[in-house]
Amino acid sequence: QVQLVESGGGLVQAGGSLRLSCAASGRTFSTYAMGWFRQTPGKERELVAAIKWTGFSTYYADSVKERFTISRDNAKNTVYLQMNSLKPEDTATYYCAEDTWVVVTTKGSRPLYWGQGTQVTVSS
Repeated sequence: QVQLVESGGGLVQAGGSLRLSCAASGRTFSTYAMGWFRQTPGKERELVAAIKWTGFSTYYADSVKERFTISRDNAKNTVYLQMNSLKPEDTATYYCAEDTWVVVTTKGSRPLYWGQGTQVTVSS
């Protein structure tokens, strides 16, 4: 059984930074793509960033380009999301997910494995 555990969320002022981590266990982490999604009440969960298993290909939503960086350490079975220049509109629950690249990045597709989520709150 795959388990994904996020950490690193919290309260930060606008313009500040946070780094989220997602530790994976249960199957060969290094062969799957990872994605960071976020959701606010009443809205659909949206893909923020994704990274292929090699780490060489990434995807970013337009709203976070130049501010967020996704990375992974396959030796530690961990994926990270470095968030800089945070804005109040980045406030959400952030989830990591694991599946193939196509599933992770296709709008409307739902990855098989999810973490429990970590709350990020950005105050103005």
